[in-house]
Amino acid sequence: MNASDESDKFDRSDESQRLVPKHGGYRKLRSFQAAQAVYDATVVFCDRFIERRSRTHDQMVQAARSGVRNIEEGSVASGTSKKTELKLTNVARASLEELMRDCEDFLRHRGLPIWDKNSPQALAVRRGYLLDRSDGSDQPESSDSFKTASAEVAANTLLCLINQASYLLHRQLDRLEQDFLEHGGFTERLYAVRSQARQSDRSDKSDVSDAAAAPACPRCGKPMRLRTAHQGPRAGSRFWGCSAYPDCKGTRPLQETPPGTN
Repeated sequence: MNASDESDKFDRSDESQRLVPKHGGYRKLRSFQAAQAVYDATVVFCDRFIERRSRTHDQMVQAARSGVRNIEEGSVASGTSKKTELKLTNVARASLEELMRDCEDFLRHRGLPIWDKNSPQALAVRRGYLLDRSDGSDQPESSDSFKTASAEVAANTLLCLINQASYLLHRQLDRLEQDFLEHGGFTERLYAVRSQARQSDRSDKSDVSDAAAAPACPRCGKPMRLRTAHQGPRAGSRFWGCSAYPDCKGTRPLQETPPGTN
């Protein structure tokens, strides 16, 4: 295992112990980048081919926007609610499904073909639109050609982008569900941390109480400690035992009042 692997392993271990893990890095998500490309393309498409004052125009743009915003909000909420992240990511997926149906309706109502996902045209679109861009741009590389494409090409190009974003969201949902099943969410982490804190608090108070009430050993005079018998007729019962054990085997019954304490 190289140094990078060791570092990654340490980072994952440290992350799993956080009450509120790192969250909100949605701009690095491929699903967000894909949804952003869909949103940008939808605005251009609707302004070109759908009546701007129509309900369909508003619905399509809002569905595309919902895909982006719900991925963003889910990522931000993930630190304190994995359930909310799952819910919003699924809403984003559903919004893109709605947009997909509108694009298909647009083509069908105009007698235009819907490209097969493995057709040369669809494959060309997937090659042309680089969703995981190193320069951080949200604009697809072929945006200029998209702005002048025919209705058939523009609608099918948009469908290809939606399919890619939906695929990435399905994968993201599968991963989120698996993480939730394996590690739980914020509520489980909070319960574990509070339980550990209460146990530690009880232990600390017990230690202080025991030290304050501990009698002196009748044999050597050193402070005694509460102990539990593990065998014999008094197995399970508690008693005072010398802190110097095994060098000193002095004991006192737990109920016995030390001399001079009355």
